[in-house]
Amino acid sequence: FFFAMTATATMQENDYSANFYAAHSERYAEVAHQYLQSNYIEKSHPGLTGDLALQERLKELIAPKSHGLDAGCGAGARDVYKLYCEGYDMLGVDAIPENIDTVLKWHPELADRVSVHNLCKPLPFGSEKFDFVTCNAVIQHISPESVYDTVIPELVRVLKPGGVLQLMFKNGEGVQTLYDKDYDTNRTFQLYNEENILWSLEKQGAKLIPANDGKLGGVMTFVDPKHSSHCVMFIRKSA
Repeated sequence: FFFAMTATATMQENDYSANFYAAHSERYAEVAHQYLQSNYIEKSHPGLTGDLALQERLKELIAPKSHGLDAGCGAGARDVYKLYCEGYDMLGVDAIPENIDTVLKWHPELADRVSVHNLCKPLPFGSEKFDFVTCNAVIQHISPESVYDTVIPELVRVLKPGGVLQLMFKNGEGVQTLYDKDYDTNRTFQLYNEENILWSLEKQGAKLIPANDGKLGGVMTFVDPKHSSHCVMFIRKSA
């Protein structure tokens, strides 16, 4: 995942930096591929059961075999690999070299589809390139200044008109530190207010996809197995 170099002193005192993923890359891939932290509790929508339910909804919103980017694909690039195997034309980027090394170890067939890139810098892709972009549990590792000035504008820029962004983040105010039993360490995250995120997206010409006919949509929230609150939304870029 991606990290801002402008993290506050409080964040730097905790393991808010790239050091966590560099040290735990292999374990992170195991946790992700086994979906150990991917089941949701205290959810705002009965269909919001976990990562797989979100991915099924995403596939309803996009065309088969369309072109997608996982911005912050993580160690092992679980979602890039799964969607690639289902026929989608996938690319993935991640700021941590060790995470990409783990992708190549676990899924060597993705060698020409994943690369190292920090989301705090402009994406290395042309405008209106992708049919969909996913950015899940990533901005919680990035400073607000970078998220609002660079990350959100860039995620929207590379989407085609009518394209879909799936965005998930830890919601709330300030910074949260918690114990993660799967890594036996404390972890620190930047929290984001969903209204501010939506406002920033709307400034870029992207709007929230509402919930219709019982389908996942609108501003959705859940609590993960670490008892941390998250927000997730599907966003469509204006045509």
